[in-house]
Amino acid sequence: MPLFRALLVAIILIVGVYTSITISSHGIGLYAVFFGDMAEMTWRGQFNLDFLCFLILSGVWVAWRHEFTATGLVLGFAAFNLGAPFLAGYLLVQSYRTNGNVPAMLLGEARAARTR
Repeated sequence: MPLFRALLVAIILIVGVYTSITISSHGIGLYAVFFGDMAEMTWRGQFNLDFLCFLILSGVWVAWRHEFTATGLVLGFAAFNLGAPFLAGYLLVQSYRTNGNVPAMLLGEARAARTR
């Protein structure tokens, strides 16, 4: 678990720093560039489509983990929109909340308890 947590912190820091540099150099025009690349049907667009599917899966998983409650839907929306830094932070928090219990971390406490 310590190595996994270190990986999560590294993802938060690396993507956060990279994003800050990108915003300072190019502004916050992410969506126009992201979907524009997809519309051009290039390899950048293919990568963006693939990444968009990962974001959708991330958001749905977070909402599902919280049993689609209002909190779960808000967190799922955040996971979809904020990407890897949010998901890494979310998993880091959950790893501590569940005391490193991986089934509880991934399924939620109630579902993990039902699998025992």
